[in-house]
Amino acid sequence: MKILTEWLREYLPGIPVEDHKLAEDLTLRGIAVDGAFDLGPGKGLLLEMDITTNRVDAMNHYGIAREASAIYGLALPPLDASVPVSGSTSGSTSATKPYPVRIEAPDLCGRFTARVLRSVTIKPSTGLLARRFAALEQKLISNAVDATNYAWIAMGQPTHVFDLDKLEGGIVVRRARKGEKLRTLDGVERTLYPDDLVVADEKKALAIAGVMGGWDSMITPETKNVLVEAAWFDPASIRGTSRRHGLHTDASHRFERGADFNAPPVASALVSRMLLADGGEAEGELVDVAIPEAAARTANRSAVRLELSEVRRILGTTVDAEGITTSIVENVLTALGCSLVLHSEGVYDVTLPSWRLDLEREIDLIEEIARVYGYNRFANTLPVLDCTVVELPWARQQDAVRSTLLALGWNEALSSTFASATDAVAFAPQPSSTVAMGNPLNEEAGILRPSLVPGMLTMLGSNLNRNVEDVRLFEMGTVFSGTTDRVDERPALSIGATGLTAVEGPHQPPRPVDFYDVKGSIEELLSRFAMRSLYFDNFAVESHLMPKWLHPGRSARVVVEGSTIGYFGELHPAEAHSRKLKQKVFVGEIYLDRLYRQALRQPSARELSRFQAVRRDFSLIFPDTVLWSQVDGALRELRIEELVSVAAKEVFRDRKQEKPEYSLLLGTVFQSQERTLREEEVQGYSEQILKAMEQLGGRLRS
Repeated sequence: MKILTEWLREYLPGIPVEDHKLAEDLTLRGIAVDGAFDLGPGKGLLLEMDITTNRVDAMNHYGIAREASAIYGLALPPLDASVPVSGSTSGSTSATKPYPVRIEAPDLCGRFTARVLRSVTIKPSTGLLARRFAALEQKLISNAVDATNYAWIAMGQPTHVFDLDKLEGGIVVRRARKGEKLRTLDGVERTLYPDDLVVADEKKALAIAGVMGGWDSMITPETKNVLVEAAWFDPASIRGTSRRHGLHTDASHRFERGADFNAPPVASALVSRMLLADGGEAEGELVDVAIPEAAARTANRSAVRLELSEVRRILGTTVDAEGITTSIVENVLTALGCSLVLHSEGVYDVTLPSWRLDLEREIDLIEEIARVYGYNRFANTLPVLDCTVVELPWARQQDAVRSTLLALGWNEALSSTFASATDAVAFAPQPSSTVAMGNPLNEEAGILRPSLVPGMLTMLGSNLNRNVEDVRLFEMGTVFSGTTDRVDERPALSIGATGLTAVEGPHQPPRPVDFYDVKGSIEELLSRFAMRSLYFDNFAVESHLMPKWLHPGRSARVVVEGSTIGYFGELHPAEAHSRKLKQKVFVGEIYLDRLYRQALRQPSARELSRFQAVRRDFSLIFPDTVLWSQVDGALRELRIEELVSVAAKEVFRDRKQEKPEYSLLLGTVFQSQERTLREEEVQGYSEQILKAMEQLGGRLRS
C-alpha cells in the first residue's frame, strides 16, 4: 500500500512531527512503513506500507490519518458526505422518484447505495487527482473511473459507476443464475456460478459484485448519465467468488477482509462531487437500502465490557511512573473510533467502530491500547505465571518414542497439518469421517489431515527430487477425524525410508533398505513398552482389510495386546507411480494413542555376582518348523533363576540332508548371586533344558 504524507496532512493538518518521524511512529504502532521516498520540495514522502490483512481499515489515507490522530492526540475531522442536488432550493426533488434498488440476497449484500448523476462530462482526469495518481503510480482511465479509484485510495471503500442509459429497469442485487454469462471489464466472458453475487438490472447481470464490473455497462466517452454504486458485501461471499473466477482486484481485496458498513454513503458522495466538478447534476437524493441483520453484525454490534484493572494486569508495568491511566484508555479508544460509557468505577461498555471488524473481545481492546500507547514504553519484565505446569499423561512415552528412533538413526521431520481431499480419501482409516475446513488456504490444503502418511510421502519425494536418495524420517503429530461440529484429535507416528542403509560392518557395503529394516526399528521401539503380547500379521489381499497405500504382499499389521496399533511395509506401486517415486519406499503409521495405553518398561539393575559363571553349549537339531521364539519361550518357562543368559550362537542348514532340519548351537550361562554352583546343580539344569528341547522336537547332535 502506497501512502502520500501530503495527503495525510490534508486530512490531519496538525501532525506535529516531520514525515520521517511520522513513518517511525506509525511503524512502532504496528502500521509498518517499509520504505520512505522523498518526492521533492513541498511534496512530502511516498510511504511504502505493509498493512496486515486484519487491518483493512488502514489500507487507505484516511485510515492512516486516523492512526496518526490516535498517536498524537489530535481530533480527526470527519469526511464530507454532502452532494449538491439539482433543484434542492426549489423543492423539485420531491417529485423525483428514487431510483429502484432491490436486494434479493440479503445474506450476501448488507447495504447498497445508488445515486443518479445526469449530464456529466467524461474526460481525462487532471489537477490534484492526476498529480496524486502519478506519485502513486496509479493508472489514469477517465474522470469517472478515476474518481472510484480515488475513493478506495482515500477512504478504503470500493465504488463503481454504471452507464445509466445502458441499464434496463432498476438495480437488482441477486445470486447469479446457473450458466449465466457476463463479460467483465477485462474483456473476458465468464460463466457465473449460482453462489456468485451479481449486481444486475431487470434483464441481465451488470457486474460481479465486489469484484469487477461488466463490459456492457462500462463508462465510455459517450456516457452522459451515470449511476454511482457503493455497497457492503459479505466477506466470505466475495472471497469465494474471487477464487472461483481467479480474479483478485483492489475491490475484492478490501471487501473480502471486511469493509466499513457505514462507508458507502460517504464514498458515494466523494465520487459524485468529483464527477460533478466537471459538469452535470445529481438527480434526487441518495438511495440507501440497508439490511438490519447485516448492520447488527457490523455497525451495530453489542458493546464490549472493558475493565481498567484487567488492562493493567495484562499489560503490566510501563516505563512511565503513572502507568496506564484512565485518561490514556479513554483517549486511545476514542481516537480509534470507539464510544465509551462508564458502567461502574473502572469498568466501561465500549461500542466498537463499524470499520474495525477485527475488534470483538476485551483482549482486542487491550491490545489496541498497548499498540497505540507504544510497545517500547512497557518495562522489560517477565509475566507472572500463577499456575503450575502439568505434564501431559503420555509425555514420558512420547519422549521414549522420539529418543529411540533418533538413536536408531531416524531423523525427525514435520509436515503440514492440512491435506487434500484426494489424500484424505486414500489414506484415512475411515474416509467418511474426514474434517473439511470452512476456509481452506487452497484446494490442496482443504482437509485436516486424517493420516501422517501423505505428508511423509511428500517429504520423501522432496528429498529425492533434490538428489538426497538415502532417507530415514519419522514424524510425530496429530491426526484428525470426526465432523466440523466435533473434531477428534489423536497422536500418531509416521515413518518413511528409502535408499541405502548405513554400513553395518568394516567390510560390508551399504545395501538397499528393506521391509525387515523397518520391522526391526518398530520392534526396537515397541521393546521400550511393557506388553505381554506383540505380533505381526497380514490379511489376505481379497479381504481388502490392509491399507490401500501398502503393497499387499510386502506389508504387515502391528498388534499389541490384541489391538491393532499400526501398519507398515512397502508403498503400493500405484501410489508410488502417482507420486513419481522411482525407487522403493517403505512407510508406516503407528497409532500412538493406542500404544500409549501401555506403560513404559522399567529398567531394573542388580548387583554383579561375585561368583564364577558356568557356560554350557548345546548342539541341537530341530525341524525347520521350530522357531527361535518357541525355543526362547520354552527356556523362560523353566524359570531357572541361575540361567542368566541364552543365545543362539550358530545356526547351520545342510541342504543335502533329506529331512528339513537345521542345527542350532545354543549357548547358556549359569550364575548364582549367593554361591558358587556345583557341578551336579549345573548338570540338573542341563537335563531340564534338554528335556524342554525334546518336547519341541529337538535332539542332541550326534
